[in-house]
Amino acid sequence: MRSILLTALMVMGILFAVASAQPTPKILIVGDSIAAGYGVAESEAWVNLLQERLRKQGFPHQIINAAISGDTSASGASRIDDLLQRHQPQLVVIELGGNDGLRGLPLDHIRQNLVTMIERSRNAGARVVLVGMQIPPNYGPRYADAFARLFPDLAAEYDTALVERFLEEVGQNPTLMQSDGIHPATAAQPLLMERIWPVLRSQLF
Repeated sequence: MRSILLTALMVMGILFAVASAQPTPKILIVGDSIAAGYGVAESEAWVNLLQERLRKQGFPHQIINAAISGDTSASGASRIDDLLQRHQPQLVVIELGGNDGLRGLPLDHIRQNLVTMIERSRNAGARVVLVGMQIPPNYGPRYADAFARLFPDLAAEYDTALVERFLEEVGQNPTLMQSDGIHPATAAQPLLMERIWPVLRSQLF
């Protein structure tokens, strides 16, 4: 009986050691000022709130926020290989394209940059969450509508998870936006976290 107990304890110890040796799964966010939390305290930004939600619900994942204010899809595509190699994420959240749209850049260029990030992430063994963006209608309905459709079209073509129209709820409420009318205010951050949470949660296994 004693030998059986000792064997069981040894097995448990080995299993615990193996589990402890497993690297912490990482979620890589490649984004612009929306994910970088421009104009709000870091502790109140939606990415930080998302990390807190993961912790409270018992997920071991660590968020690596590689968002840079002002970043474009081209910059994201140029950075993705290094970020994937350095962090080896389980999941990649792509929140880019907004600055491209605000500059009126060609949609086919934006599309190709996003495709590059999706394909490189998948080749590295990571799942992808694509964050759908919009631009103000004053850019012309033809361009603005085509820009908004770019994200669901890509998600369907590449079978990636999609957060549809990420800023739609807050962007239509001036009280939730900063004075520049572009960046979400502090009050909007919990809403953005709740909008992305169910999609991101569905990708964690």
